[in-house]
Amino acid sequence: MTKQLVLAVVVFSLAISTSQWSIAENPNSLTQAESVAGFETLFDGKTIGPNWEHKGNWKVEDGVITREGQGGSLVYKAKKIPDDFELLFQWKVAKGSNSGVYYRPGQYEYQILDNSVHADGKNPRTSAASLYFCMAPSHDATKPVGEWNEGRIVCKGTIIQHWLNGKKVIHFDYSDSKWAFNVDMLEKRGAKLSARGAYLSLQDHGDPVWYQAIKLRNLPADEKLNMDEVVPAKIADEVLEAERKKLEGIVNRRKK
Repeated sequence: MTKQLVLAVVVFSLAISTSQWSIAENPNSLTQAESVAGFETLFDGKTIGPNWEHKGNWKVEDGVITREGQGGSLVYKAKKIPDDFELLFQWKVAKGSNSGVYYRPGQYEYQILDNSVHADGKNPRTSAASLYFCMAPSHDATKPVGEWNEGRIVCKGTIIQHWLNGKKVIHFDYSDSKWAFNVDMLEKRGAKLSARGAYLSLQDHGDPVWYQAIKLRNLPADEKLNMDEVVPAKIADEVLEAERKKLEGIVNRRKK
């Protein structure tokens, strides 16, 4: 890396970690720091074709991706997600809405949710910014319904990070034996943790949801990650029991 690029990446990372995002006038365009760091925009604020694949249930409205009717996920097909990457996106939901951002094969999902109303908000492990049904965020960092949230996913090797509104809420190294239970949960749900090469996918649960500022970059091999530990939120015993029954149902349905 050149000194100029290293400096740009450091400044960019500090801006995110302190919630001081450098927002471009058009959120779907790159800031100078994002451009120097190597990001590319996956959505130009005008169209979701031909790079995006869907069944007619997604549209662009006032520079924002949203959905209507039924039809399934919106999938970015121009290129697959790199093995080591950083993904930025902004999202907002209506009351009770549920969606998700899938970024690796199987069930790697950054949960998008109205925690205050939706049933999944009762369990931190299925709440907004969770690695769905695997790892709970450290706390609820969502903004009120109807306001934009800033999501960030960083994956390098066996490390998975989820960020929300400038706060790192998940730091998960799935090779660490202390997370064996969480790894088992994700594998039972259908994910192969070693799998790579998925297309980015925005989930359609039939609920109002909005996305913009979707930006992706490869992580250079020599770039250091923020390695600060994050402690997952505690889950109440009664919630854990409901979770156990739900997972049992998933496994039994798969066997049939």
